[in-house]
Amino acid sequence: MLTAHTLLIAGCLFFGAILYTSVGHAGASAYIAIMTLFDLPPVVIKPTALTLNIFVSSYASLRYIKSNLFHRSLFFYLSLGSIPAAYIGGHINLPSHIYKPIIGVLLLLSGVRFLVQAMQTEKVTQPVNIALAIFIGACIGLLSGITGTGGGIFLSPLIIWLGWVSVKQASGTVAAFIFVNSVAGLLGNIHSVSSLPHQLPIFLVAVLLGAFIGTRFGISRFSPNAVKRALGFVLLIAGAKFLFA
Repeated sequence: MLTAHTLLIAGCLFFGAILYTSVGHAGASAYIAIMTLFDLPPVVIKPTALTLNIFVSSYASLRYIKSNLFHRSLFFYLSLGSIPAAYIGGHINLPSHIYKPIIGVLLLLSGVRFLVQAMQTEKVTQPVNIALAIFIGACIGLLSGITGTGGGIFLSPLIIWLGWVSVKQASGTVAAFIFVNSVAGLLGNIHSVSSLPHQLPIFLVAVLLGAFIGTRFGISRFSPNAVKRALGFVLLIAGAKFLFA
């Protein structure tokens, strides 16, 4: 049964998906913030965010890969470390007061950095350090499993800062990374699927429509500097969410 409350949540999820998919993210941190704001039970939030992430990131990654905005080898090395770590992280439930402030500050600093970088020229890409890529994948995979996100908010600023990909190419690489992490994280906490809400089909339609619009902006409308500005904005929102939600 459709209610005003459900439609309002779906509308917020729709706009969150537009913003996040425009930079190759799936939006889990936004979905978590929205569901928290609307007082959904905590037991529902993590599996719902991961489920929405799986659908959105699968669609977004296909769109970006089709547009050749994807770094195949970097994705492989990152996933090599992240998939088992995300599965392990899905089993872990740390007290939020431990990791939320640290992550929130890091994301806010990353967001500010991207807004500053938007006024600068893009860096020349550098060769991928394989060992470092696997290590980064493992660290972010573990973090994504614990937090119930796909890890994109942590990965994007890092691989762009390291110069491994262009800003645009990061979008497709990160979207695919989010997909495999979200699947692994949900499998690591598979019993939580029983807590998925009955409104899930409506939420899925909302975020997929948002992803359709957001990926169009990210692929064909945004310049690299516009992507940096959008990504900076996304990171500031995510950081504020971790600090104050």
